[in-house]
Amino acid sequence: MIRVGVIYGGRSGEHEVSIVSASSIFKHLDRSRFRPVPILIAKDGRWILSDREPAYASAADVTALGPPAPAGRVVDPTTALAAVDVIFPVLHGPFGEDGTVQGLLELANVPYVGAGVLGSAVGMDKAVMKTLFAAAGLPIVKHLTVLRREWERSPAAITAEVVRGLGYPVFVKPANLGSSVGISRATSDATLCDAMALALQFDRKIVIEAGVPNAREIECAVLGNDDPEASIPGEIVVTHRDGFYSYTAKYIDPDGAVTKVPADLPQPVIDRVRRLSVEAFKALELAGMARVDFFVDAKTDALYLNEVNTIPGFTSISMYPKMWEATGLPYPQLLERLLTLALDRHAEKQRLQTSIT
Repeated sequence: MIRVGVIYGGRSGEHEVSIVSASSIFKHLDRSRFRPVPILIAKDGRWILSDREPAYASAADVTALGPPAPAGRVVDPTTALAAVDVIFPVLHGPFGEDGTVQGLLELANVPYVGAGVLGSAVGMDKAVMKTLFAAAGLPIVKHLTVLRREWERSPAAITAEVVRGLGYPVFVKPANLGSSVGISRATSDATLCDAMALALQFDRKIVIEAGVPNAREIECAVLGNDDPEASIPGEIVVTHRDGFYSYTAKYIDPDGAVTKVPADLPQPVIDRVRRLSVEAFKALELAGMARVDFFVDAKTDALYLNEVNTIPGFTSISMYPKMWEATGLPYPQLLERLLTLALDRHAEKQRLQTSIT
C-alpha cells in the first residue's frame, strides 16, 4: 500500500480552494492501492497531521461554513514527510505552488506530484512566464509589468503607458497568485487605479494585460514528464456580472460560469491548442501536470497563450480532471497516473551521481 501524503491548505489567498481540491482527491483516490495521509498547512504555517479528511463540495461551502478547525497533531515538516511514500501537493498559490514546498521535498528526497522547483517558480510568476513564452515564440497578448514602488512613484506615467501601449480594457493581475484572486478588469483611468489598489493587496508585482477582442476562454490539460500529452480542450463561458472568470464567478456564484468539454472549436484550432499546450509545458520545464489557458478571438480564431497553472484545481468544477475525463482518463485513473509519474521521475533522479569520489 502506497502512502500518499496530500498537502493542502497553505498560507495563500487560495487556502479555501486548496481544501476543496484536497476533498475531491480524497474522494476519488483508489483505497485498494493508496492510503491517503492528510497533511494540513494552516494559515499560520503550522503543519498538522490531520485526524480527518476534509469533505467540502465547493469553496462557497468553505466560505459559508468556515475552514475546518485544525484537528490532529502539530508536527514539523520532517515528521510529516516521514509518514508518507509520495506527496501530492494541492497548495494553490504562494508558499506551495511557487517552488517553496517543492524545494523542501527535494531536500528531503521525497517523491512528489507536479513540476519541480524551477518549473513551479516560473509557472507561478506571470511576468517571468510570459518572458519565457515570448522567447519560445509562443503567441501572447501585449502586457506591462509594474512593481509597487513604480506605481506609487508615478501612477500617472504608468496609466499613460497603459493607454498608449495597451488601450482599454485591460486586466490587472497579481503576478504571483492564481484562482483569479485579486484580478479585475479596468476600462478607464479611474478603474485602473481601483484595480491596481486591489492587486497590490496580494503582490508587489502586477501584470497588466491588454484585453483580447471577442475573447473566448479556452483551457487544455497536459499530463506527463518528458513526453507530455495534451487533453481535449474545454471552454469557460462566463455568465457572472463581472464579465470575466473572476474568483466569484469561478467559486462562489454557482451560476457564474458554464464549462463546455469539449470546446466547440474548429479542428485546426483544437489541434493548435493541444500543440501549443505541450510547447508551453516544455518551455517552462514542467512535469507531471499543468493546465494551460488560452484566449481565442471568436471572430478570427486568433489564439493567445494566457498562462499555465502547475497545480490546477481538482474540485468538482475544475477543468483539469474534467478535460481528462472527456479524453478518456477518469478521475481515479488520472490520480494514479500522476502518482506513477511522480515516482518514475523520482526514480530517475536517484540515478544521478551526487559525489565525484
